[in-house]
Amino acid sequence: MKEAKGICYLVGAGPGDLGLVTLRAKECIEMADVLVYDALSSSLLLSWTNKDCEKIFVGKRAKNHALSQDEINALIVARTQAGKSVVRLKGGDPMIFGRGGEEAAELAAAGVAFEIVPGISSTIGGPCYAGIPVTHRDHCSQLTIFTGHEDPTKGESSIDYAQLAKAPGTKVFVMGIARLREICAQFVQHGTSAETPMALVRWATTPQQWTLVGTVGTMADIAEAQGYSSPAVAVIGEVVRERETIRWFDKRPLFGKRIVVTRTREQAGNLSKELANLGADVVELPVIRMEHPQDKLGFAECVATAHQYDWIVFTSPNGVEKFFEAFFSIHEDARCLGNPRIAVIGPGTAAKVKEFRIGVDLMPEKHVAEGLVEAFRNESIENLTILVVKPEQSRDVVSQGLADMGAIVDDCIAYRTVAETTDPTGAVEMLREQGADVITFTSASTVEHFFALGIPWPKGCKAGSIGPVTSDALRKIGHPPDFEATEFNIPGLVKAIKKNML
Repeated sequence: MKEAKGICYLVGAGPGDLGLVTLRAKECIEMADVLVYDALSSSLLLSWTNKDCEKIFVGKRAKNHALSQDEINALIVARTQAGKSVVRLKGGDPMIFGRGGEEAAELAAAGVAFEIVPGISSTIGGPCYAGIPVTHRDHCSQLTIFTGHEDPTKGESSIDYAQLAKAPGTKVFVMGIARLREICAQFVQHGTSAETPMALVRWATTPQQWTLVGTVGTMADIAEAQGYSSPAVAVIGEVVRERETIRWFDKRPLFGKRIVVTRTREQAGNLSKELANLGADVVELPVIRMEHPQDKLGFAECVATAHQYDWIVFTSPNGVEKFFEAFFSIHEDARCLGNPRIAVIGPGTAAKVKEFRIGVDLMPEKHVAEGLVEAFRNESIENLTILVVKPEQSRDVVSQGLADMGAIVDDCIAYRTVAETTDPTGAVEMLREQGADVITFTSASTVEHFFALGIPWPKGCKAGSIGPVTSDALRKIGHPPDFEATEFNIPGLVKAIKKNML
């Protein structure tokens, strides 16, 4: 039973890249009763919450505040006093220009429990992802960090530009783009050479990262000409010269390309990760989700009697997962499956079978239903019993093809796909407003349900198909694919995207 006493976690969400979020931060988000988050937090963090978590947006950017700081303080205190586990999620590190110290003081004054979870600050992470080391033995051993935006109620600035200009080493500042010209002028006025290298890194560590390089004397003009805006981190110092040699993040092959993944939320991970590792801006927009088959009893009976068959055929990784999930709810020992031979439609399905420490006896060279039927022609299956594990409303190619060869075939309907009706990260609106470079389709059902959303096709956007069945579905709906994978699996689709986007 959960204790009534609440606690508030002041959690740093890092600068934007989901991979930079700490394990402790993820743990806190997963157990939160209330998540209070701002505009700099990655929207994907919201998917880590439990289904009953209350999510409250309190975003602040420039002059547009969802809630004032006083209101945020009151909110987290009240929810904690109510016995909730509250996570106050803040971009970067909560204690580096994040007002985490003020929020902690309010929690302490209220007498409630709290914990501070540091995060990677954009003042460090941003330059790193731009290929700029904030310290370097050849250039400096000192780092100065300051903010370009101070408390507006102060009578005068507390930033001593004379001391900053004299200080050796690298200077890094955030929240200063609106005052960039003034800040640069202050440095020059107090003795910094106008030729000192300077860089700006916008949306650091995300696929939208945009780096400008110039000097203290030219940067304001460069930024204005480019229409550059916040959020950005600025770096002043000789270390900026290292970017030309060690820049890495924005040199990846798919950097700057927005790619939409339409797979189910559970399946999207592998494709999203592979694309993100290549630098793509991945938007997960699941258009389908898996549910139990309508005939749950029939599925259970198929699983319970699977040991009686000569062959078990799996047509998808989802079918494998659902089958063994049900199987091990009945049996504790994998040997209860008996000794049927195993056939799969492709390497992705084979890999999923092997996760359960079970070998695969047959996989076709051509990873489609027709290829599997053809592969069975080299086997003697007349009068043998075959269980075909498949989804509802799937093509009957495998079952009918094996029956035509004289096999005794039973279908095992393991799951069904239905339209996904939720969009917690706002991916639909993002696609409508910002468009995309590629929309990927991994099954006929993703085609059907994506176009049912009625989203106008983005200008210049390409449709990428995983294989011929999916491509046929695109053609039938009047939108032929721009490219199709030659290997009908996720690695093959990734290869096709690289080939067609470079």
